[in-house]
Amino acid sequence: MKSKRILVGMLVLALAGVLLAGCGKKEKTFKIGINQLVRHEALDASYQGFVDALEDAGYIDGENIKIDYQNAQNDQSTLNTIATKLVNDGSDLILAIATPSAQAVANATRDIPILVTAVTDPAGSDLVESNEAPGGNVTGTSDLTPVRKQIELFTQLVPDAKKIAILYSSSESNSKIQVDMAKEAAEEFNLEVVDATVSSTNDIEQVVQSLVGKIDAIYAPTDNTIASGMPTVAMVANANGIPVICGEEGMVSKGGLATYGIDYYKLGWLTGKQAVRIIKDNAQTATMPIEYLPEDEYSLTINQEVANQLGIVIPEELYSE
Repeated sequence: MKSKRILVGMLVLALAGVLLAGCGKKEKTFKIGINQLVRHEALDASYQGFVDALEDAGYIDGENIKIDYQNAQNDQSTLNTIATKLVNDGSDLILAIATPSAQAVANATRDIPILVTAVTDPAGSDLVESNEAPGGNVTGTSDLTPVRKQIELFTQLVPDAKKIAILYSSSESNSKIQVDMAKEAAEEFNLEVVDATVSSTNDIEQVVQSLVGKIDAIYAPTDNTIASGMPTVAMVANANGIPVICGEEGMVSKGGLATYGIDYYKLGWLTGKQAVRIIKDNAQTATMPIEYLPEDEYSLTINQEVANQLGIVIPEELYSE
């Protein structure tokens, strides 16, 4: 009888040990790798919106998720190295901020879910089968801006302009997509266009300087190289009386004249909500369409200080938009 009581006691202790061990077991921490092309206002805002949307849904870095943020400083080889690192480190999800980052990550894995943001046309950049039905491990949000309305600003703010330069990086596919759209719109508004391309921020000052006396204004789309070097663009252009219409608000704050643009923080937030669906509901990227901010959230931004410097009077009707 005594041996039976000892045996039962041992079984109870063993069972209690198993239960305690189970109670102490932590849920798996969801790992999110982030590959950002370069630091500038728009991309930084996208990142912050993404993180804040996760926190709003209860996913907090260092608690139930782990975020590995990496910045490539606009270097392609570094982008590729970061992409490989995030894959090898066992990321459960990767966020790629800007088109070159997205392409680097997409080339590094066909298995890990990838969200992209600040990418103008994922399908046009060969990241997805189509923006409506991605069909693979990549989806996300597009920062396609109202390019036609941006070109129309030349007719409203610089009505005497006849010839404009489009300033962009020849290595960014997202820029080339916008350039084609801008050229189509420029033709509609009877504006002659010349290409002004750079390969890096080191080229910007020389290229802009070469435009002085040859064009009436400059259009700078949402190009990451130009956005990073926008203070240089503004320094040369404004000193020589050349207005610059930009692709996004951050570029205007750095010395551009005006833009119709999107809110990159809201774009990042939208991407963060997609991440929540993947984490919480096991949503599949293949069937998650590329998402866009609604057109009624586009906003006009004017740098009044630059307008004053250039002697440009802002039409009253623009202030009502």
